[in-house]
Amino acid sequence: MDATETTSHATDPRLAEVGPLVRTLRERIETVVVGQDHMVSRLLVGLLTGGHVLLEGVPGLAKTLTVTTLARAIHAEFSRIQFTPDLLPADLIGTLIYDPRDHSFTPRKGPIFANIVLADEINRAPAKVQSALLEAMQERHATIGDTTHHMPDPFLVLATQNPIEQEGTYPLPEAQVDRFMLKLRVTYPSKAQERAIVDRMANSAPAIEIEPVATLEQIARARTAVDSVFVDDRIKDYVVDIVHATRDPSGLESKRDLSRLIEFGASPRASISLIKASRAFALLEGRDFVTPADIKAIGMDVLRHRVIPSYEAEAEGLSSEDLVTEIFDRVRVP
Repeated sequence: MDATETTSHATDPRLAEVGPLVRTLRERIETVVVGQDHMVSRLLVGLLTGGHVLLEGVPGLAKTLTVTTLARAIHAEFSRIQFTPDLLPADLIGTLIYDPRDHSFTPRKGPIFANIVLADEINRAPAKVQSALLEAMQERHATIGDTTHHMPDPFLVLATQNPIEQEGTYPLPEAQVDRFMLKLRVTYPSKAQERAIVDRMANSAPAIEIEPVATLEQIARARTAVDSVFVDDRIKDYVVDIVHATRDPSGLESKRDLSRLIEFGASPRASISLIKASRAFALLEGRDFVTPADIKAIGMDVLRHRVIPSYEAEAEGLSSEDLVTEIFDRVRVP
């Protein structure tokens, strides 16, 4: 695709405000977190689009620290919920409190009613709690008694989970996983990064205080600006081709029979999420238009949890990431 064709559009002046805001947020997070650039950039994508983010990785990789640092860098209401097997839906959304003075019930909202919610170790909670969280994530409201209460705006769930092979963990239902715009694989830092972590953290000094550098009004304006990032029609067709190929890969020239290896493909929600996420990613890269490279860069995080391998794929040692990579390699780039 010719870049001159892609940029033949009017630039929204609001986009110029987003760059300094994002850079300030990133710098503030990097004063605490070392060596997780991929995770930080994807959390900022979620913040700029309002898309929930799921982070998966073994304990000790700064997942909780990064989310907490991002939340503290914003003038917003933040709550952390530690998910455990004995957690109840009322612990999440709240309950009705009886007032004996006037024999009435008053709703007391739970920790889910916050601008940024950290759902820590989300895959350790029972199914009934997952269903309560699902309503809040998708519908942006929760029901306490007979009354429906709306979530604050903005509302963002940033969840962490341990790999399902870890003891005491349970796979999240597909319906809930699909509500997350992005699923990130958090990996170990490099040796140089780990040495920097040791220098910074292996002492008895108090934790670094994080001062807020962004307001909710600035975040709202940034989200509106992201919507004006230009997406060419050929990029939209490219996204639809990719997502459709996860459901019907028969038309792809591949050495593997992908139709046999994919049990379920991605829904149209994946196409929407891929466009939204690529707009925010392009903005983080300093551009006001989306390129095919942006789609490829953010595509794995959008699709890895939406493409379900078949038993045959698992028997051959193929993961959803292997299948998504194959699709990206085979779909024609505009």
